Amino acid sequence: MSRLLMAVVLLATVTGVKAQVTPVVADTPVAGKIVVHKDGRLDVLATKQGDTRDPGAPLGPRAAKGYRLMILNTNDRDQALRVRSQLLQRFPEQKIYMSFKPPYIQLKFGNFVEKGEAERYKTQIKRTGLISTNIYAVPEIVEVKASKEGDKEKKESDRK
Repeated sequence: MSRLLMAVVLLATVTGVKAQVTPVVADTPVAGKIVVHKDGRLDVLATKQGDTRDPGAPLGPRAAKGYRLMILNTNDRDQALRVRSQLLQRFPEQKIYMSFKPPYIQLKFGNFVEKGEAERYKTQIKRTGLISTNIYAVPEIVEVKASKEGDKEKKESDRK
């Protein structure tokens, strides 16, 4: 009896496996050929976007060797957040980088290409009295926003 049941199950399985094969229909595209249906408005959008961007303008900030001010290195999160918010209020033109390197939170300030500019901000921050500890200018790779005028001047000086 169990052999008969086993034979029926095997037969049903083999038949079921063959049922999964799909027959080739005349409307089916040839293998290896892909048909893409694209909305024509995408071409219009691409040309508009290409027209608005200045081809000579850089795509984003560049990276260069420079300096950041190491403002704070503490394990007190509340103090780090308080100092960060006060720096953002007083110096909105500069970026503040907050990183966690266990067990300390580091606050770094600004993107300075020249050390002199970093030193000027250092004295301004010390005068505000936000920080009671030392502030250091540390060498790092910083973001440099390329100005169109600066790029033109560089190109002209390279030509001479």
